[in-house]
Amino acid sequence: MALDEATVRSIAKLARIRVADDDLPGLANELNNILGWIEQLNEVDTDGVEPLTVVGDAQTPMRQDVVNDGDIRDDVLANAPDAEPEFFTVPKVVE
Repeated sequence: MALDEATVRSIAKLARIRVADDDLPGLANELNNILGWIEQLNEVDTDGVEPLTVVGDAQTPMRQDVVNDGDIRDDVLANAPDAEPEFFTVPKVVE
């Protein structure tokens, strides 16, 4: 399957990407090269190959789902542009 300049122009329009007419031949060539690589991958025999989900047999370590404040309230409030002693303050948005 080869892409011509008209198809590349249409793809660019659908993707809402502005492509200059001078760039269309080069872009068509690049996209055709990518499609060539995909066609090569389609030729690989994968019968009997299980999908890989994890490289090793390692399990993801689990922790207790405990709600806490992180014990860094002062550090977090130091980043606020305006804060009361224990809270963020924000401008009033509803009259």
